[in-house]
Amino acid sequence: MARIKQLSKHLINQIAAGEVIERPASVVKELTENSVDAGASKISIEITNDCRDIRIADNGSGIHPDDILLAFSKHATSKIQNDEDLFDIHTLGFRGEALSSIISISKLTCTTRTKDFETGTKVKCENSEVKKTETGCAIGTIMEVKDLFYNLPVRLKFLRNPNTEFSYIQEIVQSLAIINTNVAFELKRNGKTVLKTTGQGDLAQTLKEVYSADVVENLKSVLKTDELSHLKITGMVSKPDYTRSSKKNYHLYINSRSVKCPVMQKAVDTVYKTLIANSKYPFVVLNLELPSHDVDVNVHPTKKEVRYKNPNQIFNFVRTAVEAGLSNYVEKEFKPIPQTSNIVELQPVSKRDLKIDNDDDTMYVSDSLMQKIHDEISTPKEDIVEQKTIIQQSVIKEPEPEENIIGQYKNTYILIEQDNGLEIVDQHIAEERFIYEKLKSEKQIASQMLFVSDVVPVSSTDMAMIKENLDKFEKFGFGIEFLNDNELIFRKIPMLIAKVNPKEILADILENIEGDIDRLEEKILITTACKASVKAGQKLSLWQMQEIIKKWRTTKMPYTCPHGRPISHIILHKEIAAFFQRQN
Repeated sequence: MARIKQLSKHLINQIAAGEVIERPASVVKELTENSVDAGASKISIEITNDCRDIRIADNGSGIHPDDILLAFSKHATSKIQNDEDLFDIHTLGFRGEALSSIISISKLTCTTRTKDFETGTKVKCENSEVKKTETGCAIGTIMEVKDLFYNLPVRLKFLRNPNTEFSYIQEIVQSLAIINTNVAFELKRNGKTVLKTTGQGDLAQTLKEVYSADVVENLKSVLKTDELSHLKITGMVSKPDYTRSSKKNYHLYINSRSVKCPVMQKAVDTVYKTLIANSKYPFVVLNLELPSHDVDVNVHPTKKEVRYKNPNQIFNFVRTAVEAGLSNYVEKEFKPIPQTSNIVELQPVSKRDLKIDNDDDTMYVSDSLMQKIHDEISTPKEDIVEQKTIIQQSVIKEPEPEENIIGQYKNTYILIEQDNGLEIVDQHIAEERFIYEKLKSEKQIASQMLFVSDVVPVSSTDMAMIKENLDKFEKFGFGIEFLNDNELIFRKIPMLIAKVNPKEILADILENIEGDIDRLEEKILITTACKASVKAGQKLSLWQMQEIIKKWRTTKMPYTCPHGRPISHIILHKEIAAFFQRQN
């Protein structure tokens, strides 16, 4: 073995660069995050020379001329000062490795100026050597990287084609733009603008600029807070009938830092597993805010991995937040009610104290009751403007209007006339969604006793699984008796599916499990709901259709059935009119 010796500064930086700078997108990420940390409101990224030349300009705070040489040395940073700061990080960068790594594998020029100086500073870096000169420039920083990996031919050889490398860069900029909505981003490739945001501070507007208006129209807002644990989550998630073919559009953030978080991802997947089909994924933008001491971001040099102090708490918090967002429940920020000097405790009101004006359905307080209120609050009589005080009209609830149902198509789809077009609803899965949610919410499901039941043959493997999970079957109203190692009978089944052959029920449950024992309870619930629902091809009366639609409208997740199939589709009136060449 050769003798041990100290590596050169340049070689040390090149080794570190192998961890921090994987490809051109890594350079864009590190330098753009520095611009965000510097408080920039405008950031411009220009890519040329097959993604090997990168120019990033910002209007941030700039770098002090006395710190510029130190900024390009290893483990030099302005973002942490001591050991405690490492566990209380509020910036995107903090390790002090990026700049020293970049100058070891490229030719870099930095031009920067702070508001305290009339002139700026320019530094040229090559092979980890830094030269400094004075120059004129605007407030902010411009980083120009040339010939990336020029001195690492092996790394250069393994770069993908320029289009692929640029797609990685575009994903990085998109991710940063989505979470930093108050920053105007511009990404150019060979002089052509590929992405541009206006930095208006609105997530929906930014998503329109990064993707399209169509994406935003299919998203639901998420907002949940837990003041006790100091947790807050904000963002948007797609409706279950708007899906993607990969998880590329999972934009997950911790304290505004883009991360790969299995805990958050699992929470999202858990919500959508009975809402969308297999191999389909939602569009997700979620930012989880929590105390910095409850999460460790110093796990990997890329800062993409995190560890939580309490991962189970995070999982449940994210899961319930996404569920609430999809079920149309979003927390609102209420203004505190101003305190008054006199607080009146309202007593029960008798019918004779109230009267209703039938002309406008407005409810009034009688003169005698008004006098009682006057006596209790002890206010001068002249302060009472009217003896007929109007009580909030919301106590009288208008009956819900009937759906304007046209009829059935193929005895399978219910056709409904809407203001904006023709809505088509699958009768089976609409009722299946309602029954599924109803069963899931009930503590005890009504069962039907069976006096006669067919003997159901099962394999020894399935028999062992059923015995081990008998409590799950009983929870949903099934009573099973085992005759021997390969045969069983049903003593009771859920009332909703009393007319269905138990053999058919069990066969469906076992078929749908596909080795996934963890989801057995869910499969029992889904199968029960499916079997209890009206079938496709079944002729319905107008009253039956009204009932199915009315119940379906009350569900929390009216988008898809538990198998992930879409329930309804609207053909817009303008599309129908256009086909027939009508103006409206």
